[in-house]
Amino acid sequence: MKKKILLYNPKAVFFDMPLALLAIGSALDPEKYEVVIVDGRISKSPLQDLEQHAENVLCLGVTCLTGAPLKDAYEVSKQFKEKHPTTPVVWGGWHTSLFGKETLEECEFVDVSVQGQGEETFKELIESFETQKPLSEVKGICYRDGSKVIKNPPRAMINMDDLPPVDYSLIDVPSYFEKKDRKQLDYISSTGCYFRCSFCADPFVFQRKFSAISPERMIDEISALYQKYKFTDINFQDETFFTYPKRIKAIAEGFIERDIKVSWAATMRADQGVRIPEEDYELLVKSGLRRVLIGVESGSQEMMDWLSKDIKIEQVWECARRCKKYGISVIFPFIVGFPNETDASFDASIQMIKELSAMSPNFETPIFYFKPYPGSKITDDVTANGYQLPKSILDWSDFDYIGSSGPWVSDEKYQFVERFKFYNKLSKKRRSVLLKPLNKIALWRLSKDKYGFPIEKIVVEKLKKQQKLS
Repeated sequence: MKKKILLYNPKAVFFDMPLALLAIGSALDPEKYEVVIVDGRISKSPLQDLEQHAENVLCLGVTCLTGAPLKDAYEVSKQFKEKHPTTPVVWGGWHTSLFGKETLEECEFVDVSVQGQGEETFKELIESFETQKPLSEVKGICYRDGSKVIKNPPRAMINMDDLPPVDYSLIDVPSYFEKKDRKQLDYISSTGCYFRCSFCADPFVFQRKFSAISPERMIDEISALYQKYKFTDINFQDETFFTYPKRIKAIAEGFIERDIKVSWAATMRADQGVRIPEEDYELLVKSGLRRVLIGVESGSQEMMDWLSKDIKIEQVWECARRCKKYGISVIFPFIVGFPNETDASFDASIQMIKELSAMSPNFETPIFYFKPYPGSKITDDVTANGYQLPKSILDWSDFDYIGSSGPWVSDEKYQFVERFKFYNKLSKKRRSVLLKPLNKIALWRLSKDKYGFPIEKIVVEKLKKQQKLS
């Protein structure tokens, strides 16, 4: 009888396919192991579903993202361990890549934590659990040796072409289409990132290394998935999809040659966007490119340099020009509230957001507040100066990266940003007849920087057929 490997994806507000669990599950020998993925976002009773498959189980693996999903990961793992005390519980993902030892020191129900790429590490762990091979021989983990927590040497990044294809049959793909309200497939074609942005944890986790699936293999995989699942959209989850222009061109040509008729979206750095020959943009659009995400972070070159973005403002504008010309939608995220942000830097960001928003109705300019993410250089700096990060797993689960600001944003500035975000979004909504007058008011407010007494927000919230504007 095959041993069962249970994998759990915690509850969250987004419905991306559990690519990390699919990757480690696909790396296991299907002749020896039965992989069962339970997704807390899909399952109505996750613990019951896990319990249903608990007989003959070799281990429970849980993916952990810093933030709200940690609470569910904590509670489900703890309850599972109480019922099955001899079954190893393994945590992996972003949180354990940053806090491998700390996780085990706090959570007695977690036996092993994985750091970095998990495919080969998890495969070796499963073999160790089955054969009693010493955990000291498995790279890229933290584990317990009596009362001590041991951290093994890291595992070197594995070439993506050396890993097996992801087996999407391990999940019920149509259920994710239903949750997303469209037939969108999530796919990751590379891992890692070469860059050194000081607000990001990638340089710590990936050590500025990068590996990508070859275009030929990628097209073969996507073509087979397209025939099987008939999806209409692909969301590439790569950190930096457009790293190599020749690779991207080959992928686009492959989509066209294999008649893969889908739209697709991916991340793009501004410097990568300008390195792509402009004539190739037409090819990308023909292949289905509909949207890119270009992280701007700041409208100030001085602030960009402080963030170690290694990008010039002019490159952002050139990408914007090209995307407008070729009808590509763009999300340009900005971040405000950095510790060293001056009023001039803040004003430059607001001005750039206005200009990008006015440039095309297909451009979105969301604003986020800087919150120290573990593993980043800025976080190391602010903690050295007295900033207190959350201490426990449950504290980290309450850490809000989206809806609240850090201590470097005054109440006055926070109110300004929230009102600006509302009116900037309202200024783009023109479909509803009811919203047209409000749209004009929003445009006037933006042109005059007048955001006091925001009565329009109250009105919009009362409209029954409002779109989510605030």
